Amino acid sequence: MRNISVRINGQAREVPAGLTVLGLLEWLQLNPERVAIELNRQILRRPAWSETPLEAGAELEIVHFVGGG
Repeated sequence: MRNISVRINGQAREVPAGLTVLGLLEWLQLNPERVAIELNRQILRRPAWSETPLEAGAELEIVHFVGGG
């Protein structure tokens, strides 16, 4: 399987080629209900995650929601 290089929260990462944004979250074992995603400096709406392919050189910011009181 081929890998591509992307930046996630400022760090270079090698991930499998052919992933969508939702597939990346699954690969990273992150709960999609608890994050927000910025792709190439644009907020990516949740309905587009399963349709948006990751391309080499993509820059992602993944923000985790934290509950508290």
